[in-house]
Amino acid sequence: MSDHHDLPWPDARARARAAGRPLPAVSRTLHHARDHVLARPLTALTDLPPFDTSAMDGWAVAGPGPWKVRGRVLAGDDSGVLAPLRDGDAVEIATGARLPRGATGVLRSERSKVDDRLLFGDVQQGGDIRAQGQECRSGDELLPAGTVVTPGVAGLAAAAGYDELIVVDRPRVEVLVLGDELLDSGLPRDGRVRDALGPLLTPWLRLLGADVRRVRRVGDELAALRRAVDNSQADVVITTGGTAGGPVDHVHSLLRDLRAELLVDGVAVRPGHPMALAHLPGARPGGGRFLVALPGNPLAAVSGMLTLAVPLLRRLSGRAEPRPRRVRVADAVTGHPRDTRLVPMTGDVPLHFSGPSMLRGFAVADGMAVVPPGGLRAGDRAEVLRVPR
Repeated sequence: MSDHHDLPWPDARARARAAGRPLPAVSRTLHHARDHVLARPLTALTDLPPFDTSAMDGWAVAGPGPWKVRGRVLAGDDSGVLAPLRDGDAVEIATGARLPRGATGVLRSERSKVDDRLLFGDVQQGGDIRAQGQECRSGDELLPAGTVVTPGVAGLAAAAGYDELIVVDRPRVEVLVLGDELLDSGLPRDGRVRDALGPLLTPWLRLLGADVRRVRRVGDELAALRRAVDNSQADVVITTGGTAGGPVDHVHSLLRDLRAELLVDGVAVRPGHPMALAHLPGARPGGGRFLVALPGNPLAAVSGMLTLAVPLLRRLSGRAEPRPRRVRVADAVTGHPRDTRLVPMTGDVPLHFSGPSMLRGFAVADGMAVVPPGGLRAGDRAEVLRVPR
């Protein structure tokens, strides 16, 4: 792959995001909606709280005291609240229990005294009552479409009356790790090295909301690569290695054989410039089918993820682009004469070990600084891309 094909780095990222569109909306139970994105706003199906409740363990009272104790109300028990309280009445009440009609306040247990079924204490009008609709009213929009379903979102949806959510389907991803020189376990030996990208990519892809169907090794043969891609049911196939022009680099031959639409063929970024993005035939209805070809060197593959895979997967899964983060760098950073560089950062400090094959810097980084051609001086502001932690 020659440099004259390389897209400027910002253009490559924009092209990757523009290539996809959100996958179809599907219904998922609250337990299975985790990491999906809301396809429509989350609207309250009920008031929250749905009725007046006690905010404390104590006594629901009516009017001024002292009060005569007439019973007890527990959370989830309506039997004691059918008859309204009259002035001078009190019932023992648990936190979260429905407030009896006529109650004017809740007297906390620690501020009360009971003597011969008479209750004494000081209580404020309306004190320690969670009023119906205090958090929201039925029909209120709680969260906009595009919100990622976190545990907190699932809990709010349950409280608001939902059993299922309408969400954007998760993109199915398959990772094909190319290279006869790779080992899956043990120490490097006999000219072979460990595969670092399978363990690196799998959790990262899941954090992006992808449904990782499989990570598999494929030997350095065009026919084997063709079979793996033909048999894949994934929306996005990610390959590692095989993107340069070596004797066993078959990705471009594969794309020609498949008559794929090559959207990006090389990016003006270091490390990782021999990366590619292609649109494959055979998309599922409403979606797309893509191949993201990452370089085989680990940090170069990270660069390819940030440049092509992350924007594409965000788009397919319905995620918004995060707000750009800019940092004043503490130290000068050497730049490439023509290309953008991506350099591991922690806080405002650029890290060493930023070569294409190195992961020592990335392992402790909280971002990747975007270094323009020519480099950065100490104190210059740089965009810093978020990376998984």
